[in-house]
Amino acid sequence: MREGAPAPVSPGSLRSRLSWWLAVQSFAGLGAVCLVVYLVTAAGFGARQDDALRQKEGILRHLLGSEEGHAASMPQGRHALDDFLAGHENFRLQVTGPDGQQVYPPAPDARPLAAWRELRFEVARAAAAPSQSAATLQVQLRMDVQPDDLLLGRLAATLVLAALAGTVVVSLGGFTLVHLGLAPVRQMAAQTRQLSASTLHQRLDGAGQPAELQPLVEQFNALLGRLEKAYAQMEGFNADVAHELCTPLATLLASNELALRKQGRDRGPQGGGEVAEVLSSNLEELHRLTGIVSDMLFLSQADRGARARRAPVASLAAVAAQVADYHEAALQDAGLTLQVVGDAAGDFDVPLLHRALSNLIGNATRYAAPGSAVRVRIAQQPAGAVQLVVENTGPDVDPQVLERLFDRFFRGDTARSHGQKNHGLGLAITDAIARMHGGCAVASSAGGVTRIGLVLAAG
Repeated sequence: MREGAPAPVSPGSLRSRLSWWLAVQSFAGLGAVCLVVYLVTAAGFGARQDDALRQKEGILRHLLGSEEGHAASMPQGRHALDDFLAGHENFRLQVTGPDGQQVYPPAPDARPLAAWRELRFEVARAAAAPSQSAATLQVQLRMDVQPDDLLLGRLAATLVLAALAGTVVVSLGGFTLVHLGLAPVRQMAAQTRQLSASTLHQRLDGAGQPAELQPLVEQFNALLGRLEKAYAQMEGFNADVAHELCTPLATLLASNELALRKQGRDRGPQGGGEVAEVLSSNLEELHRLTGIVSDMLFLSQADRGARARRAPVASLAAVAAQVADYHEAALQDAGLTLQVVGDAAGDFDVPLLHRALSNLIGNATRYAAPGSAVRVRIAQQPAGAVQLVVENTGPDVDPQVLERLFDRFFRGDTARSHGQKNHGLGLAITDAIARMHGGCAVASSAGGVTRIGLVLAAG
């Protein structure tokens, strides 16, 4: 088939864009939620740590301001602070006297803290005797917060993984939903792929389409209606022109033939040769014009949906042999031989097959290498279809030319060396005959072998 396959989904497709935007939006939303959870948890840990430090501050103020701890350097004062720190290994305490000397602990604490929260405050202590002045103690209280930091780190990693996993899950679900949501668009595209010049009367079915696509379906159907009307007018014009040209051409043909006969009777064996030569040339051109008009009329009927008149055919090889006999002289002049390979039976329009095979064999005869063989290959295809291909050896056909072989009035030979005998409608007629049999035309050229033919659907 010459119709191309559906294009693959591109990265810039609507489905991809919607899916990616949904993935980005999901990651941003989940990331924001996870960030809020992390910040609230971190703030809660900080508030809890501050409350713990303040509670310890109140206890220390009571201890250091009381008579028991009014001299932290005394054994009873240090004993009270040791009791305070008992069971609280996550706290470090340092008390400095008015003279800047550390009074507690007596020796520096060798236990390091990887992460801590610190609170500094002063404790004013009344004089122990009237002769002594009031003293102020500098207190430094540190709290080990490494366990909370580790917990926050694990929480952050968990939240990041949760955001990524949630994004993947939401993205997969979103991709599936977008794919399902675009199903009506794919259905509409499948309907449009089935449209061709011969099926312009069909319309897109918008019954199952969503409301957003209904205006598009209506406008597309209206466009199809306008195209159908314009195409019908064009085909009608072609048919009318062909019909109108048939009568004057027939009249000119008859007039030239009568003039030639009369000229032959009047001039005798001598003279009048120039007039006869002119009339013969005109007659040849008129026959050519008549052939073009007949072919155009045939193509117009095929485009309007004319179908082949099928009848049982016992052997397509026999049909090919009959056509080969008609081309025997041309094949001999070109130094070619013709072989029929394979056979098949079915219901076909024999006159149309004669015409298609004649066009294919004539085309192969013109372009085959001298001394080679032209082969008519007949092969049975699945579902009862039959492939009928004419194969010749010669130069490969350019791919750009190969794509246009079945276009009307197209000639692959730019020099038009056969232009007087062929007007570029032979392969277009072959394509039309294939379509009238419910099939299609095929063509390939590689390795010095060109194959052109048609696939005929089962009747």
